[in-house]
Amino acid sequence: MRMLEQEEEKDDVEVSWEDQQRINTFSKLNNRIRLIEEKLTILKQEKEALDDLSTELELADEDQFILYKIGETFLHMPHSRALTRLERDQATVDTKVGELAAQADACEVEMKQLKVVLYAKFGKAINLDE
Repeated sequence: MRMLEQEEEKDDVEVSWEDQQRINTFSKLNNRIRLIEEKLTILKQEKEALDDLSTELELADEDQFILYKIGETFLHMPHSRALTRLERDQATVDTKVGELAAQADACEVEMKQLKVVLYAKFGKAINLDE
């Protein structure tokens, strides 16, 4: 921990109700982004697994029944039906990834706007970076 230099210190800036609301909003957005990033990580792993399955299905016999995982259970299904199900699952995951990425971008834009306002008022007296 270091002491602030005399010129780095801001005069005691009063935190208004509006400032506190901005700080709270920034905190909520920061938490939301972390949750979105966790969900994105899980979805990206699921997407990789689906891509691996797609490769395996290309190599499989079309006459074989395929064990396909739905939720917590595995079902035997014909090759063609498994391919159809796989394509639908891949599209669903891609859609979810796109939606979450858009939500994260929107949060980041709003956080940048709040940073500008809060740093302008509080300077180095506030730390909004991780």
